[in-house]
Amino acid sequence: MRGKFITFEGIEGSGKSTQIKLLASYLEEQGIAHILTREPGGTPIAETIRRILLDPACKEMLPETELLLYCASRAQHTGELIIPALEAGKMVISDRYFDSSYAYQGAARKLDLSIIDTLTDFATYHTNPDLTILLDLPVEEGMKRIKSRDLDRLEQEELSFHYKVREQFLFIAKKAASRYLVMDASQPPDRIHTEIVRALNFL
Repeated sequence: MRGKFITFEGIEGSGKSTQIKLLASYLEEQGIAHILTREPGGTPIAETIRRILLDPACKEMLPETELLLYCASRAQHTGELIIPALEAGKMVISDRYFDSSYAYQGAARKLDLSIIDTLTDFATYHTNPDLTILLDLPVEEGMKRIKSRDLDRLEQEELSFHYKVREQFLFIAKKAASRYLVMDASQPPDRIHTEIVRALNFL
C-alpha cells in the first residue's frame, strides 16, 4: 500500500520544525514507518542546491534562477527520496514542498504562475501531498521568533515580502481546501499537535 505524503507550510518562524518533531515522536510511538525530509534539500544533491539558495552571499540571484534551482532540487528530492519511500509504504513528512514556490517565487517574486505550474508538474513527477498543514502566523510574530538566529537569504527579505508569502499560502489553502489543514500557529504547540494527529487519522 502506498504511504501517505504530508507537507508542512508556513512563513518563517511559524513552528514547522517543532510540529514535525512532535509528529515524528507520535509516529515512532505508533510504530508507523516514516521519513522526515525538507525542501530545499532532502538528498545530497538537493542539499547542495539548498546551500546556494539560502546563502546570504547570493544576493544577486535573479527570481528566475531561484525558481529553477528550487525546481531542480525538488526533482532530485522527489525522484530519489519521496516517491521510493511512498512506494515502500512509508509516510513521508516534508518541511515545505511545491506550495512554497507559489508563495515565495509566485506571489512574493511575482513570477508567472503558469510557468510555475509547468515546472511543478515536471519536477514533482505529478506527485501531490495527501495532506498539507499550514501553520499560519502574523508576519511580525514569525520574525520575532527567528530574530535571535542567523538569518538566511530569504529570511532577510523585507516584511512586505513575507506579507505576500503569508497571503498566498492562505489563498492556496482556500483553493485546495480538500487537502489543507490551516492551524493558528499562535496556539500552544501541544494543542496544534493534537489537531494534526486527528487530521491524520482521517486519511
